[in-house]
Amino acid sequence: MATFFNQATLSYNDTIIDSNIVTGELVEVLSATKTALPSTYESGDSITYVVSIVNAGSNALTDLTVTDNLGAYTFNTQTLVPLTYESGSVRYYSNGVLQPAPTVADTNPLTITGLSVPANGNVLVVYQASVNQFAPLSLESTITNVAVISGDGLTTDITVSDTITAASELDLTISKSICPDTVVDNGEITYTFVIQNTGSIPATAADNVVVTDTFNPILNPIAVTYNSTPWTSPANYTYNTTTGLFQTVAGEITVPAATYTQDPTTGQWTIVPGVTVLRVTGTV
Repeated sequence: MATFFNQATLSYNDTIIDSNIVTGELVEVLSATKTALPSTYESGDSITYVVSIVNAGSNALTDLTVTDNLGAYTFNTQTLVPLTYESGSVRYYSNGVLQPAPTVADTNPLTITGLSVPANGNVLVVYQASVNQFAPLSLESTITNVAVISGDGLTTDITVSDTITAASELDLTISKSICPDTVVDNGEITYTFVIQNTGSIPATAADNVVVTDTFNPILNPIAVTYNSTPWTSPANYTYNTTTGLFQTVAGEITVPAATYTQDPTTGQWTIVPGVTVLRVTGTV
């Protein structure tokens, strides 16, 4: 709602007289909100955006445009865009009914045209964008993208925005290798377990990370190292020489957080995972 003022003048001969000032209020019939799902992100994630437009007026509003900057921000002298529109993902609902897909006139900024909001009705515009290499990844980073709704039937453009936050969580993976891959009876082999963390926080003892494996063929005896430091049983792990079941003690394995680096020239972000290495060497 906006207040406006108006005043007239009367002139005759060399005299000018001002009228009283009248006051009016301009009621905006269109309102909008924007929501991101989910509210946190990691590199490569797909984010769903929902733009809700409500028309409280008695006349339909037609030929509206939604323009989304996809989180564009300034880096040095460049403009970086951390989100990439996923082609063909836009959906358009009028009063809850799916409509033919609107026109995507541009993808950077994302420009969706030809929208109509019925009288006393509502429209939902839904689309997906993926988190790309220009998205900030360090702890507590955010992406704020702004959408502007415009059209000839509007007195002023409507601006809506939403902010998503870089996920603060663990993201662990494990890989296993064997050396050598061909061994004779009574020969020695080494299993190497590489645990990587691409998350922004470290895995600590409180996270109770455990590696479990059943060796087949059974190894006996075994020697275990953790980041090249010898481990002992039962302080650090347990091993059953009858079944081949190997298991680390909960809380003994920790993994550092990933390191996120932004290239000072291109602005691209890279991830260097935190790594922990567990090795088990034994005789077949």
